[in-house]
Amino acid sequence: MIKVLIIEDEIPAQKKIMRFLNEVNEPVTIVDQIDTIENAIIFLNNNEVDVIFSDIELLDGKAFEIYQQVQINCPIIFTTAYDQFWMNAFETNGIEYLLKPFSFERFQKAWNKFLNFQKTSNNDLVVKLSHLLKTSDASYGYKKRFSINTSNGFYFIDTTSINLFSAEEGVIFAHDTSGKKHLLTENTLKIIENQLNPNDFFKINRGEIVAKQFVEKVERYSKNSLAVKIKGLNKHLVVSQSQTPTFRVWLEK
Repeated sequence: MIKVLIIEDEIPAQKKIMRFLNEVNEPVTIVDQIDTIENAIIFLNNNEVDVIFSDIELLDGKAFEIYQQVQINCPIIFTTAYDQFWMNAFETNGIEYLLKPFSFERFQKAWNKFLNFQKTSNNDLVVKLSHLLKTSDASYGYKKRFSINTSNGFYFIDTTSINLFSAEEGVIFAHDTSGKKHLLTENTLKIIENQLNPNDFFKINRGEIVAKQFVEKVERYSKNSLAVKIKGLNKHLVVSQSQTPTFRVWLEK
């Protein structure tokens, strides 16, 4: 009997996972359904299961807090409506990342992957999870384009065409190399930052995120900070002192 733990704070999502589990061929028992980080930590400190279906955004925070505090020895299949947490998921024991709403076919593929992992020993499991993280497509889960609302509808701008994201008086803009600014629907730069590949974009200060491919020149601005020339922009951007060391390393990756 396969022991399954469901960590999910939305009842419809709980029921959907239970329904899909009833359709798989293997004998399954759902040992518990938990909706908070606190209760999940208590449970996992005292019980072992074969697989966890885990939402990410829970009532009292992000589920990653659970896996930072409890040693998990089983695979985790993450189920979430947000695609920006992909890398965090695979840095735990995550083996699959199901974006809501997902179909039974997508669920079955995740389940089959779990069955494959179940055939290995615990040591082999750790090796496989590590390999999975290293060989997975690094661009998976990151935003490939942004929608721009207009009075007549909306259009899209590809992330690869954006040289700068900026926050200006509480409004977020995407800039392209022609010098045009596009008003985004996102409310904060933090939301944007979580949606971008950190290998390609860097938040140089509180109000600006730059694209590596459009960095043309870097000059010294002061003793501890830099000025950056971005293709398509007439002005230089200033890297904050706190970000300068990390920015220099990022540029060379």
